[in-house]
Parts: sequence; C-alpha cells; structure tokens
Amino acid sequence: MRLISVHDQQEERLGVAVGERALPAITLMRRGPKTMAALLAGGDELLGALREAVGRESDRIRTSGAPLDALTLLAPVPRPGKVVAIGLNYHAHAAEQKVEPPKAPLIFAKFPSAVIGHGETITWDPALTSQVDYEAELAVVIGRRARNVTEAEALEYVLGYTCANDVSARDLQFGDRQWVRGKSLDTFGPLGPWVVTSDEIPDPQRLAISATVSGERLQEGTTADMIFSLAEIVAHCARAFTLEPGDVILTGTPAGVGVWRDPQRFLRDGDEVVIEIEGIGRLANPCREAPAGA
Repeated sequence: MRLISVHDQQEERLGVAVGERALPAITLMRRGPKTMAALLAGGDELLGALREAVGRESDRIRTSGAPLDALTLLAPVPRPGKVVAIGLNYHAHAAEQKVEPPKAPLIFAKFPSAVIGHGETITWDPALTSQVDYEAELAVVIGRRARNVTEAEALEYVLGYTCANDVSARDLQFGDRQWVRGKSLDTFGPLGPWVVTSDEIPDPQRLAISATVSGERLQEGTTADMIFSLAEIVAHCARAFTLEPGDVILTGTPAGVGVWRDPQRFLRDGDEVVIEIEGIGRLANPCREAPAGA
C-alpha cells in the first residue's frame, strides 16, 4: 500500500493511493483510521484490515479517487515521535570524505519539528547559515514498538519506507562540533511523498537512490552500498532505546553531497531538490532564503 497524509479542510487525513489517485482511509472500511497516528495505534490488526479493504476497493480508488496532484500532501508521518538518523552509512560517502567506515552505526537526531512534506519549501535564514546541503536518504517508518530485537526479526517492526532529505547546515554542523542544530532547522526534514508498506518492498537493500538539484543529478547510488543494513540499524537502535510506532529512521546518504564536491555545491534560493528512490517515489521541495522575521 501507499499511505499518504493529506491536509484536508484544515484537518489531517490518512489516505491510500492506487495509481495516480487516492481516497481517505475512513471511506474504505468501517471504522477506518482517520490519521496515520490512528493507524499506528491500531497495530497489525488494523493495518491488515486496511490492506484487505484496499484490495477490495482498489478499482474504486483508481477510478474515482482524488488526483494526487490535486491534493496537499503532508509528510506521511506528519510529526514523528523521534527522527533518528545514521551518519556515514554508505561506503562511497565515507570514501569521498577520505575517512574509515564506522565500526557501528553512527547515530544522531533531528528534531521532529524539522519535518515537512512533499512540495513544501525548504527555507533558511542566510544570516544564520550559508552552507545548506542536501542528502538523499531512505527512511524507515517504525510500525511496532521495538526494544531489544534481533537483526533477524528487526524488519518485522517496520511499517514501511519513504524518501527523505537530510537537509544540513554544514557551517553550523561543523562549527558546533555536534550535529543536532545544523540538522534540525525548521523545514530541514522533508519526508514523502508517501509510505510504501514493507510488504511492497521485499528487499530494501537493492534500491536505486538519487538527488537532483535544479535539474542536475548530484547523487546517484544504491542501498546495496550501505555499510550497515536496515536490519542492523533497527536492531542497533532498539538495543539502546525503545522505538515507537511512527518513529522515523534516516539510514544514511550516498556519495555526492554538496560539501564534499569540488567545487562545493550548496543549495541556493530558487533551487528545487528532488529525491528519488526506486520502488517508492519522488520527493520534491523548492528552496527559499527567508531572513528571520520575513
């Protein structure tokens, strides 16, 4: 299934997309979940019931649903409880920095308030940062509470996958000598356009991933180049802290980010960043400089 969160008449609604159209989940089944949070709270039983309903109603969604391009999409998980991120998790990304791959997943955090959806604008105050960078990432959405799970069972706790852009203010990141502020400015966490449930992605370690900025392809890789697999990452995180339904894990970026290019290529006012992941979709966000108070 492709699960979307939509801004509809001042409210958040959970939708299901088939082809180029979507319908609200509440119209597909009796007592259907109104929001992504409601779906997550309902656990595997509600998810299974919704999947069965979509199977029955797929033709109706495809023919009479609202066109996706006419909807205002939110991030599929509009406000995650946690946004956990993994640094230096592609061999080629470590190589472009001329550093040794880490011995264990390198964990940092992004504040949930950074999260925005497909089509929303990435903004920054040029008086605060002048080195805004893009990072194409595969994001994992947790579907079940996970604590001390094994690698063999880790992916059973995953609801699905979405595209992410780990936008980073490099001057703040490196100047602070820790990453949270530079990674967590408002709008620096685009997610979307939807969550593709894990049953639709049988092997998440075989997906092409790319970033294009204003028509120029700057990152192009594959999740097969990850140093630590998604199962390793989920299990490693869950050994340290509880993963809750709706938590999001960003799993690292391939080579080609702006700060390590020669010459460097940072985001500029008027750019558009497009993250594409095979089997998932296309996350696009315009960029604007926005001085404080503007």
